[in-house]
Amino acid sequence: MDVHSSLLDLVGNTPLLELRNTGRGLACKLVAKLETLNPGGSVKDRIGVRMIEVAEATGKLMPDGTIVEPTSGNTGVGLAIAAALKGYRCIFTMPDKMSQEKISLLRAYGAEVVIAPTAVPPESPESYYRVADRLTEEIPGAFQPNQYFNQENPRTHYETTAPEIWDQTDGSITHFVAGVGTGGTITGCARYLKERNPKVVIVGADPEGSLYTGTKARPYLTEGIGEDFWPETFDPTVVDRWVTVSDKDAFTTARRIVREEGLLVGESCGTAVFAALVVGKELGPDDLMVVILPDSGRNYLSKLYNDNWLLQNGFIDRPGTEARIGQVLTGKRTGDVHMPDLIAVMPHEKVGRAIETLQSYGISQLPVAKSTEPADLSEIVGSIRERSLLDRVFRDRDSLGRDVVEVMDPPLPVVQSAAGMDEMFADLARGAEAIVVAEGSKPSGVLTRADLLDFLAHQTRR
Repeated sequence: MDVHSSLLDLVGNTPLLELRNTGRGLACKLVAKLETLNPGGSVKDRIGVRMIEVAEATGKLMPDGTIVEPTSGNTGVGLAIAAALKGYRCIFTMPDKMSQEKISLLRAYGAEVVIAPTAVPPESPESYYRVADRLTEEIPGAFQPNQYFNQENPRTHYETTAPEIWDQTDGSITHFVAGVGTGGTITGCARYLKERNPKVVIVGADPEGSLYTGTKARPYLTEGIGEDFWPETFDPTVVDRWVTVSDKDAFTTARRIVREEGLLVGESCGTAVFAALVVGKELGPDDLMVVILPDSGRNYLSKLYNDNWLLQNGFIDRPGTEARIGQVLTGKRTGDVHMPDLIAVMPHEKVGRAIETLQSYGISQLPVAKSTEPADLSEIVGSIRERSLLDRVFRDRDSLGRDVVEVMDPPLPVVQSAAGMDEMFADLARGAEAIVVAEGSKPSGVLTRADLLDFLAHQTRR
């Protein structure tokens, strides 16, 4: 029977998958190394097991010891799986930008999680690096694998990940792409691949804000890669080319991979694939590019795959807001009543007659203009609004016989038809009941709050 005796036996030997849809349009072949299929869902399973086994063999980790590690989540899972099987206590420190799923997952394995602020320098006593150091010093029998300095990190990839890639591609790989966090994956893989073929091009994918491709580290939202210091596990000389990737490009590319390939992947996968697509545009049919997909998207359901979170952080537009004002006017629903593009009343028309016009079309405001079909914005001199008219007529019934010019309100705000939805929303948010839509100086229609709401509702259902 083909039966494994331990979950740790299933770490590694992950498959390659051609990204045919995402790589559509590239002359080269784009292939992904599916590290998401490791038992813990990420490439970090490899180093988690190795660092514990070496620590046991060298006497750094004794029976009933405690493992303490600063982690963005995935290394913690790899360590936690091994620790659960071997009976160790685990304490992980994490920056506060990490998803709730990662925190919950670590606790599910029985680990203790300590959250530290992200927006502090790495040398700060509050940083998750230094908190881990302090706990290691204070807890008897504690051991910190320290993926940022432990050379078993790149050695693991030199001895397992890269040889797998070389064998799986029959040595035909020409380009290797990986996101860079601790630098262990890219360093170990690059060293092995370069030994086999010095012409293999190594591409590092880095988030905007990381120190690797920036002069100064600054906050970013992509998890698991990029750094605000230079780890000893990373050899920057192995990288032939860097591609810097924004949070938005990372997130949208990850979501694209799910839709096009059926792979639920994380943010760092989006970063790596975006970089691969940038480089792939320059390659030909004889090139084979392998990109590491380091982790699953299951850890990002509350962020990367949560539309509300993406909206709040400005990574996607609200449904319909990418449309132009003119599209709202074109799609305006008028029901069974035929309504002209623009209805106006003249200044000397009687108020009673103007109210009849409002009622006949089921509307609550009208422009007041020098002609019933104004050809220029300069002809619009005011507006009548149902709310104001009700107040006037209720207090003075004789106002029904007065001229509109005597009771009218100021003109409605004007928005150009080519403007975005935000401009219309801004006017309505300031208290306007409606807006006049114009093509240059020519008024072309009126839109109300109800029209905008109706448009957005139908956009959302599509």
